[in-house]
Amino acid sequence: MNDTRPEIRDVQVIRYVTPLREGGSLPAIAEADDGFLYVLKFKGAGQGTKALIAELIGGELARKLGLKMPEIVFAHLDEAFGRTEPDEEIQDLLRASTGLNLAMHYLSGAFTFDPVVNGIDADTASKIVWLDSFITNVDRTARNTNMLVWHKELWLIDHGASLYFHHTWNDWEAQALKPFVQIKDHVLLRYASRLPETDAAFREILNDQVIENIVSLIPDDWLLRDSPFESPGEHRQAYTRYLSLRLSVSDVFVKGADDARALLI
Repeated sequence: MNDTRPEIRDVQVIRYVTPLREGGSLPAIAEADDGFLYVLKFKGAGQGTKALIAELIGGELARKLGLKMPEIVFAHLDEAFGRTEPDEEIQDLLRASTGLNLAMHYLSGAFTFDPVVNGIDADTASKIVWLDSFITNVDRTARNTNMLVWHKELWLIDHGASLYFHHTWNDWEAQALKPFVQIKDHVLLRYASRLPETDAAFREILNDQVIENIVSLIPDDWLLRDSPFESPGEHRQAYTRYLSLRLSVSDVFVKGADDARALLI
């Protein structure tokens, strides 16, 4: 098993192309200095750096587990960027997001996945439901699947609503040990008939070192904002501890998902 630290590239944002007016976070399509277009997530948006941390951890865990994720990059926003932007709301967002942000490769021509129209196999559905139960992702519902079909393949996007415990850090160690009740609303739950088999396979892939390597990617700057911890290192240790604890009781959230599925079929 390769437990090396994932590599995240750095890019400089050079052009704001268009906003993606979804929810209140106002992500945008932007061009970077490497010539590619990205979906840019701003640290100055409503949920701040916590959404970026959840996006980074959730996305890199998905990639480690063999699920398709657009490349995640650290996107640097210059202080002068956006001064000519005529929309005051967007200009305020850009001003509040100077420095290090997060972006994902823009999948041009992709369309929203619908399991009824596109179909999905039990293995893939079980893998995605397992991941979302693990990271407590509340945002993969029929209303908003946060999955795309690109080049005839299924891609996951948008994990910013995951790890919702970190918005307060109240009883976070106890939260790690609980089933994920909101899995009942997951768009793929009824198709996820292989959760026990997926659990066994994923526990072979994930371990404390893999988790620590992914958590180590979080920039200090994101951990210094509104933090209940004394240092970025302590903050990272808490994320690692939470995820390691949760992995150790995966049978709890797998049973919770299986029980919720039984009510649907």
